[in-house]
Amino acid sequence: MAASVATGSVCKVAASLAVPSSSFSGQSVQNVSVNKAFGLKASGARVTCSAEDFVKKAVEAGKIAAITLATSALAVAGANAEGVPGRLTFDEIQSKTYTEVKGSGLANQCPVVKSGQDGFGFKAGDYNLRKLCLEPTSFTVKAEGPLKGAAEEYQKTKLMTRLTYTLDEIEGPFKVGSDGNVKFEEKDGIDYAAVTVQLPGGERVPFLFTVKELVAEGPADKFGGPFLVPSYRGSSFLDPKGRGGSTGYEDAVALPAGGRGNDEELDKENIKNTKALQGNIVFSVAKSDPSTGELAGTFESIQPSDTDLGSKAPKEVKIEGFWYGQLE
Repeated sequence: MAASVATGSVCKVAASLAVPSSSFSGQSVQNVSVNKAFGLKASGARVTCSAEDFVKKAVEAGKIAAITLATSALAVAGANAEGVPGRLTFDEIQSKTYTEVKGSGLANQCPVVKSGQDGFGFKAGDYNLRKLCLEPTSFTVKAEGPLKGAAEEYQKTKLMTRLTYTLDEIEGPFKVGSDGNVKFEEKDGIDYAAVTVQLPGGERVPFLFTVKELVAEGPADKFGGPFLVPSYRGSSFLDPKGRGGSTGYEDAVALPAGGRGNDEELDKENIKNTKALQGNIVFSVAKSDPSTGELAGTFESIQPSDTDLGSKAPKEVKIEGFWYGQLE
């Protein structure tokens, strides 16, 4: 008698859980049929089941429910990751208020050129390139593969820092020659951003994405050149032993006592190096609008990673993405 009452109570609870598909944070999620999972038979408003069926199905139903919840969470997380708004033009972005931009992902996007013509359409002359924006869409690092003995190749990475890697408001003189060649010199702007990515094996690679002192020249549809990559750490940065480029100790305190402070193998650790390195970038023009002065396209940049103030060899980082600018 008591077992029958208990079974009936469980059936009522299970029946109350048998609801149609619902909405979770705007994402449609199809619920698992509790009737089917628990071996229930629905007949109008009445639900009947047996204790044996309940015992057999309970564990399986629990697993299904857990999988359903996990799938729902992944669906919502994926929607949030892909919920970055569509690309907007410069005027459309400027029309947005601070509250509309905050948390939307727009602040990390470069504008697009929706009108105009394909390729480079500006006449010869001296211009000033302003509002230059570079938005990376891919970070790959040249390193050994995760398998033992694998050759070095560009490995896909996982971004470890926030969406703050876009360079913007860069400007400088831009010259278009009569032969169709162009030349751009970077002079000012938000021209560097600290980024950290993670390789498949777990190693993290910090680097300074930059185009400082860029001098790019070549055909209008594809031009590029070298730029300066400053030290990821400034000369005043101190390591855990108090050593730095312009401040702190030159040698670690404990090493000279052992007589090894000036060994060649330890020199790169003791004598900090903040020397700037060099990268190279190539721009391709996909679209331009001479009436508004806008132009946009893609870029590919190859530059060194952080050297930890000279104590390790830099890795080769390839950065690909979109760019936008205005000629006036």
